[in-house]
Amino acid sequence: MNDFRPVFKKPTEVTSFLDKNENNFVESTSFIYNKYHSQSVETQRRRLPIFENRNHILYLLEKYQTLILVGETGCGKSTQVPQYMVEAEWPGQIGICEPRRVAAISLANRVADETGCIVQSDTVGYAVRFDACFNKPRIKYMTEGILIRELMTDPLLKSYSAIMLDEVHERTLYTDILMGLFKKILKKRNDLRLIVASATLDANYLKEFFNFGNQNNKPTSVILSVEGRQFPVDIYYTINPVPCYIQASVDTALKINASKEHGDILIFLTGVEEVEKAARLLIEHANNIEESKSKKKIVVYPMHGSLPYHDQLKVFKSAPEGYRKVVVATNIAETSVTIPGIVHIIDCGFVKLRWFNTETHTDSLKVLPISKASANQRAGRAGRMRSGKVYRLYTEEYFSKLSDSTPPEIVRTSLTSVILQLKALGIKDIVNFKFPDSPPLKNLKSALEVLYALDAIDIQGELTRPLGFNMAEFALDPMCSKVLLNSGEFECSEEILTIISILQVETIFTKPSTGNTVIKARIQKRLFEVEEGDLITYLNVYNGFIQSEMSKEFCHKNFINYKSMKRVVEIRKRLEKLLSNYGIPIISASGSTQLIIKCLISGFFPNAAYLHYTGVYKTIRGDIELYINPDSVLYTITQPQWLIFCEVVHTKKLYMKDLTVIKDEWLIELAPHFYYRTSCKSN
Repeated sequence: MNDFRPVFKKPTEVTSFLDKNENNFVESTSFIYNKYHSQSVETQRRRLPIFENRNHILYLLEKYQTLILVGETGCGKSTQVPQYMVEAEWPGQIGICEPRRVAAISLANRVADETGCIVQSDTVGYAVRFDACFNKPRIKYMTEGILIRELMTDPLLKSYSAIMLDEVHERTLYTDILMGLFKKILKKRNDLRLIVASATLDANYLKEFFNFGNQNNKPTSVILSVEGRQFPVDIYYTINPVPCYIQASVDTALKINASKEHGDILIFLTGVEEVEKAARLLIEHANNIEESKSKKKIVVYPMHGSLPYHDQLKVFKSAPEGYRKVVVATNIAETSVTIPGIVHIIDCGFVKLRWFNTETHTDSLKVLPISKASANQRAGRAGRMRSGKVYRLYTEEYFSKLSDSTPPEIVRTSLTSVILQLKALGIKDIVNFKFPDSPPLKNLKSALEVLYALDAIDIQGELTRPLGFNMAEFALDPMCSKVLLNSGEFECSEEILTIISILQVETIFTKPSTGNTVIKARIQKRLFEVEEGDLITYLNVYNGFIQSEMSKEFCHKNFINYKSMKRVVEIRKRLEKLLSNYGIPIISASGSTQLIIKCLISGFFPNAAYLHYTGVYKTIRGDIELYINPDSVLYTITQPQWLIFCEVVHTKKLYMKDLTVIKDEWLIELAPHFYYRTSCKSN
């Protein structure tokens, strides 16, 4: 029996596998849920905490236009509210917006199971990027980007009678755009109902935001809180900080597996590379466990946004008999989704966020401490099916110093896509548009400058025809859209389709963790590398993959991520259809890399850098110091004088990713409105 120091409750005896001297976890607090046992679907629905509020919800939706629904994780708000409305014979479609596609798909499947129908039927369906239902189901789960696209064709959403914005606390770009748009739409449509739902949000602030008053000067928004979780969750902190949270996550998972504790494990890490590294380490241990009969076998599932849908959905399946499931995920698993069987949560305490730099005109990916709200959301992933435990790989003192909430995405990221979407929706005065939180003016100014340089808007700030309107219809970064739409003119659309598709996944290469395999992976990668840079190298990898008939053996031999390549093929097919719709010919450059690079410059010219005499790269505008990412093919060769990049990753330094070697005269030729030659930049 181990002795734990309780913080918020009277000392009690707690049985745990963790030895105080080994891992130094301290019990801090526990969430109390209302326990119930799984019986029939109807009985299970009735025992959800939200069921007691069923009539209150329906009444408030009749009386008010906007319902701010604050429900703790696991209360059933995402699945039950639309079903209550259908059962009450609410007219029209009911749309539920989720920040992530995996949440939209999994929730649609769950509601379909509860209603006894199939997904994509007339009752329940979903729509995500590159995968949408063609009918009009009564209950429609979708990503926020899909609803933005529907607003372009139907600004008042006349086919919908109610919309739920779920997980609003995440405050994504699209969340804030939609809240600003709905404030306008609700004034035009008195019959439309909006449900703003989350487990953690500033409900009073949003109530005032949507409380614009009606003709009788009565309030139009109201708050309803749903109390109660399902099962207790015990939270543990480390007494001392851990030196490496990736290794600590793996060690903690293995200790849980070596104990008599039951249940599956969910590990939260920051990005794809960390997830893949931890998964590899766990798989190596899993192979050793297979030989030992004294420990329970484990099956490891990575989970991140770059995985194909069917691979993301694997985590929802039960582990094979005799195995424990270990899910290693980014914050994609933080909200909305319930992974069956999860009992143990391992929280690294960090998250990867985009942060916009107005001087470089780029978003930097930064690894930052999570907020208290995010930590509680992660803890809420346990205790959904039974009592659970959360192991936070940081001290309790560290937790107390975390910020209460994560800054909204709209105040910390590039606004080029936002402005492009709003312009397409007919919003002319962007500066005075009512966002829940106003973005910094310098970010707005920077975005307008880039869009004007891309010829997406004119000097009056209006969308250009046809380029600006066509760019707005792509669910891509405006720079990528510009390159795609220019590819026919440069006679290289085949190659550009491939490159842009690869940029939509985080990585196509696997990164081995052991010494010998690291060397082998590097040698195999060199077979595809070219001096023109990463993007042309990606083109070689894709062509080799296709020539191998999309062979797993080809990927395994060359240390290429097979799942990512399958996803690239899927995205490419969709983008090719879009280009064909715009009448852009699908033609090949026939080996002319110069045409391909010039086409890339036509869209990515704001992301240009030159080699300074001090040995570092600097942006042409802003003079920001940048470095070549160690994973780039250009890292080990003679550094080129000029290049363009697609992304900046901020760790200890600002590293450029996805590089292409260019000539300075091409910048003058293709973007004379953005660059001009002076003697001070010459070397």
